[in-house]
Amino acid sequence: MYEFEKSRNVSKTNIRIGGASGYWGDSAMATPQLLKSGDLAGDLAGDLDYLVYDYLAEVTMSIMARARAQDPKMGYARDFISVVLKQNLGEIARQNVKVISNAGGVNPTACGEAARALIAEQGLDLKVAVVLGDDLIDQKDSVTAKEMFSGEAFPDPENLVSINAYLGAFPIAKALAEGADIVITGRSVDSAVTLGACIHEFGWGPNDVDYLSGGTLAGHLLECGPQATGGNFTDWHLAVETIDTIGYPICEVHPDGSFDITKPPGTGGIVNVGTVSAQMIYEIGDPQAYIVPDVVCDFSGVAINQVSSDRVNVSGAKGYPATDSYKVSATFSDGWRAGSYMTFYGVDARRKGQAFAEATFKRARTVLRASNLGDFTDTSIEILGADSQFGSHGRADDTREVVVKYAAWHPDKAGIGILLKEAAGMGLSSPPGLSGFFGTRAKPSPVVRLFSFLIPKDDLGIEIDFGDRRTSFDAGTDATTGPADMKRPEIPSAPSSGDEMVTVPLIELAWGRSGDKGNNANVGIIARKAEYMPYIWAALNEDAVADRFSHFLEGGVERFYLPGPNAINFFLHNVLGGGGVASLRNDALAKGYAQILLDHPIPISKQIAEDLT
Repeated sequence: MYEFEKSRNVSKTNIRIGGASGYWGDSAMATPQLLKSGDLAGDLAGDLDYLVYDYLAEVTMSIMARARAQDPKMGYARDFISVVLKQNLGEIARQNVKVISNAGGVNPTACGEAARALIAEQGLDLKVAVVLGDDLIDQKDSVTAKEMFSGEAFPDPENLVSINAYLGAFPIAKALAEGADIVITGRSVDSAVTLGACIHEFGWGPNDVDYLSGGTLAGHLLECGPQATGGNFTDWHLAVETIDTIGYPICEVHPDGSFDITKPPGTGGIVNVGTVSAQMIYEIGDPQAYIVPDVVCDFSGVAINQVSSDRVNVSGAKGYPATDSYKVSATFSDGWRAGSYMTFYGVDARRKGQAFAEATFKRARTVLRASNLGDFTDTSIEILGADSQFGSHGRADDTREVVVKYAAWHPDKAGIGILLKEAAGMGLSSPPGLSGFFGTRAKPSPVVRLFSFLIPKDDLGIEIDFGDRRTSFDAGTDATTGPADMKRPEIPSAPSSGDEMVTVPLIELAWGRSGDKGNNANVGIIARKAEYMPYIWAALNEDAVADRFSHFLEGGVERFYLPGPNAINFFLHNVLGGGGVASLRNDALAKGYAQILLDHPIPISKQIAEDLT
């Protein structure tokens, strides 16, 4: 295990880290915006210390793996080199800002070589370190693990696209300690790019679990870019006039793991208790056992307070020793899928769209039988604009404009091709009102599924490549395997039974944010005021949420209470139709699920209802 020089930076009071990318494809405006803020005095009181970039998701890894299969020099986030570094390296070097990114994808070595070539081309003196060891694709024939959630057997090795372990932050810290100016990783946990900087600067060790949990939370808030500064926010109207210039988040982290989150002066968006709380709950399961490679985090008691305009303080994260395993995500091909959208308008638009989609599948199945190709594995029809996402809780019965989305799985690429051809052929025989933005036809694409399992940390060989030399990193741990002494918080007390009650939609009482975890989803609900929580808790039990999502849900619902931020996290099992590019759903990533729940009626006292107006 890496030994730390704890006296190295004890005098450092804080570090400033800018979150410059939330996914592969994020806006190029983030890096110059944050570098410009680093050159300003005032609220931020000086330059940035780090820029961090998160590019990866399970779907991204499979895309990169296919690119590497076609060209051994590909398989990483190319725009990190061609846009971020090429356009900003000079200013990064001038301000002495260090860069940490998981842009390496499935080919971090090639990404590192491209970065070094660009540095040489621009005549700069910057050292690049590449963290290696997460890619296990060469071991695909020897893996026998069971899926960690479903217990399914390991996929056929011939169908595997990628296998990558989620590495942690300590290898990044070691690379920084050995002089790296730019650290590139393959598959690391999203928050590790931030936590690695904190470990290096403050000398945190594996036993500083509360500090590590705080640094992980800082990274969790930065990892989705402007979703912490007004993007995807329930009260979108507060930021809508300025989202074209929305500010990317900056965390000012302190040695005790607490931090302030803000954004560059003069930028759009908003940073308040709601935006930060919503991002904290985004895409987590049990908030008292949020597991990353370096620590098991407990966010249930976190305090989130407004310090000043566009500045929020976050403190109170707790931690437990890290587990002895890494999570590994494999992606594998499992047939083909395709779908498309078209619109209908006029009287009975909903019925017209439904009839068109059903007739399309009937015609396609006739051709499939004639071709001996077998039926579709699954199909999906969603009438958007007619409350299809709300299931039995929908209210749109007489809409005159709809979008029809149809999609299917089939084991054979030719089967999907038949669906697309017959759908186009239905155009002249459809009900009236068919329209759309025509000119291209959808194409079959591989169904890529996710398979997650655990691997002992001792089984991985992690190295750090500096170009002219390599150093090893011992990933082993003697830590326990989780929060054995964890205690659940007391649930909110029941509302007074003597109050006169009225009903309001949840959105008047709470903020919400939702996201995906493979084929599962989470919906976080944060009370706008602490006094609202007893009413929300009483109305939103597991059964109520299961009923709300019954048209999607194939598993159960778990409910977790977070007394610190006055929040509830709901975890919905098997709700995304496979999730990611394996799903046929319009919302395969649960990004709008909070909007469904925020419409739920909540009985509250008449007095509180009057205070809402």
